[in-house]
Amino acid sequence: MAIFRADAQSMARRPMVIEGAREAVPMAIGIGAWGLVAGVAMAKSGMGLPLAIFMSVIVYAGSAQIAALPLIAAGAPIWVVWATTLCVSLRFLAYSFHYRPYFAHLPRGRRIALSFLMGDTNFALFMRRFPELVPGPRHEDYFLGSALLTFGVWQVAIITGIVAGHVIPTAWGLGFAGTMALLALTCTQLREPSTWVAAIVACCAAVAAYALPLKLNILVAIAAAVAFGVLADHARAARKGAMP
Repeated sequence: MAIFRADAQSMARRPMVIEGAREAVPMAIGIGAWGLVAGVAMAKSGMGLPLAIFMSVIVYAGSAQIAALPLIAAGAPIWVVWATTLCVSLRFLAYSFHYRPYFAHLPRGRRIALSFLMGDTNFALFMRRFPELVPGPRHEDYFLGSALLTFGVWQVAIITGIVAGHVIPTAWGLGFAGTMALLALTCTQLREPSTWVAAIVACCAAVAAYALPLKLNILVAIAAAVAFGVLADHARAARKGAMP
């Protein structure tokens, strides 16, 4: 325990860890609001308190949790639940691809541990801070600073929502606040015209397929956005290949 405490104190004093945590603070409000909404939703879904807390700790993906809850409550087939959460979480595969040049030198076990802490906010912060790979900085320290702060805020918020979910009035409008927080986080990822178009395509597909049962319009929206992204990448590569 003493060795662990000493290592934690040493890490907390590293300049890049401090910088990452400091830059993640403004995002903490949105993360807290969204975590509270997710916790309340889990509490009111009928899931038992121990199972809900266990899920919040091992499934560090609020959007996947929120997508899975109504399916579980509706008695959807397990393959639908798995397919939905897989599609909702596909963005982490793209995040991993972008992180790879920065962390490829680390041992595999450490990379796996870091992958668990991946999130939308710390990805946006990391890529804003390091748009290109620059030798020298301890990229993993900056990642840990922002990721550990956001992970801590998320766990406190979602567990608070789970424990106090039944006593929080609906009139507080936490659902709307959480939706706005998630929308703000999503907008941080829209940095190119192609990503904006993909987002619009997903919105249109979700609305057009809204009548499908078991929230399958989410799958349709994700599939449409991914298909557009693949086509856009192929078109971009073809244009680069055609350039003299």
